[in-house]
Amino acid sequence: MPETNPKTGPRGEQSPVSLLLLLPNMVTLMGMCFGLTSIRFAIEERYAVAVFLILLAALADGLDGLLARKLGAESPMGAQLDSLSDFLCFGVAPALLVYQVHLTQAGGLGWIFALIFAAATCLRLARFNVMSGQADDSTGPKRYFVGVPAPAGAFLGLLPVFLSHAGAFTPGYAPLAVSVWLAIVAVLMISKLKTPSPKAVKVPRRLIAVIFFATVIAIGVSFSRPWMLLVAIDGAYLAAVVYAIVRARGRLFG
Repeated sequence: MPETNPKTGPRGEQSPVSLLLLLPNMVTLMGMCFGLTSIRFAIEERYAVAVFLILLAALADGLDGLLARKLGAESPMGAQLDSLSDFLCFGVAPALLVYQVHLTQAGGLGWIFALIFAAATCLRLARFNVMSGQADDSTGPKRYFVGVPAPAGAFLGLLPVFLSHAGAFTPGYAPLAVSVWLAIVAVLMISKLKTPSPKAVKVPRRLIAVIFFATVIAIGVSFSRPWMLLVAIDGAYLAAVVYAIVRARGRLFG
């Protein structure tokens, strides 16, 4: 009887793969398409649509990993594909969008800071890939990230765009301040600051009802004041980052 490889048939031909096992990578590619299309709409100055597509890319980024774990479809190729998609969606697309809205008047200087933000995202993802390949004896969900994750960094970097659409900040009014903000977010992404991971957050039982009602309120606000909601979410996350900085006592790169 011929010897059969689990991935091939008796004659050496490759065996079929379940469509469900391809689903995580399909979602990753969908997120990549959202990010690339966001760049298109940013170039066309349809900034609200561009932001919405980055939001969809973030949703796809969370969904593909969840599907991979639930379906047992995790693979080195999927991890690399996810990282490349993240660089496009959370590094290139936000940098170009912020540049189009706020930094065009700064010319080359504004573009330099957009490049710094994109490069920091790339470095942060490369470090994550290296660290994920190392042995980890810890059990359970990770309590923190090392540095600000790429999706969170993208939304922090987009804060000036959120403020301008909320009517609190005039587009192109203070390109130097926006440039400095992008640099700050870039430093946070490549730092060794321990930022909170949602997977390890535990909610006291007495606050469960409060969380449910807050979710309902957030959904309602997303239809009436979506930009203010995005600003509030950025503000809440930024407060958590500041708290982490205070706890670290300045040892961001130790």
